[in-house]
Amino acid sequence: MVDDVRPGSVGQGRPLKGASLTVTSKNFSENIILGQMAGLVFKAAGADVVDRTNLPGSISAREAIVKGDADAMYEYTGTAWITYLGHSKPITDPQAQWRAVRDADVRNGVVWLPQSTLNNTYALAISKRNNAKYKLRTLSDVAALAKRDPSAVSVCVENEFASRDDGLPGMEKAYGMSIPASRIQKMDAGIIYTQVSKSSSCLLGEVFTTDGRIKAMDLDVLADDRHFFPNYNAAPELHASTFAKYPAIAGLLDPVSAKLTTEVAQDLNARVDVEGRDPHDVAKEWLVEQGFIRKG
Repeated sequence: MVDDVRPGSVGQGRPLKGASLTVTSKNFSENIILGQMAGLVFKAAGADVVDRTNLPGSISAREAIVKGDADAMYEYTGTAWITYLGHSKPITDPQAQWRAVRDADVRNGVVWLPQSTLNNTYALAISKRNNAKYKLRTLSDVAALAKRDPSAVSVCVENEFASRDDGLPGMEKAYGMSIPASRIQKMDAGIIYTQVSKSSSCLLGEVFTTDGRIKAMDLDVLADDRHFFPNYNAAPELHASTFAKYPAIAGLLDPVSAKLTTEVAQDLNARVDVEGRDPHDVAKEWLVEQGFIRKG
């Protein structure tokens, strides 16, 4: 990173002066933004920063942290608990899940810093226009509607979500819901938002709760009132030897994580996915807005 940035409310005294740190991320907008944030904070605190964000998929970014090819990234607690650590059932309480991930990942040489309330989990959404008729608030409301009027409920989902136990089949089971196969359409994730917003063929669609298109397309997200979907709270994870050498990183990232909410993520993601802006610029702008760093 070549940015000329200085400490704001974090990084005073430049505690990372002389450090050379590599940040990484997965290859979707939100995670790239979060990776850029970490890198910019490190840079303002005096480090030389190598930008290895936008790696393909979860596994490559995770392996970079485990092997020490990268020093830091923002990861999601649900992904770690289920995908990396091999558990089949999520822990309902978000803080308890974070603690369980933090404690279990020690054996992999990974340190987890405190999580944000930013929760990028699955949900079903409906357009406000359609919801004026149905007044759905929760997935239990959807189950009741599907039982009362099966022809009213149509769902658009990705192929993977349609078959995964932590996707549509598991959700139907958890809520006692039965949606006929003829009422389920499979499509790419990006198309779902448009279809739910503008089409009559999808009353409901699979969304991610932090997606910027939720607000941009005027969608209502339905509450998972039985807490079926895992919590995917974003938190910094570090290669253990990096944290041992530079424990000041906790004081740099903790205040940033504390400000990251689902609503903040929706706004930042919209700047990229709706307005077409660069994730690095969006990350830097927000950090400056919040006073965490200053432009040089």
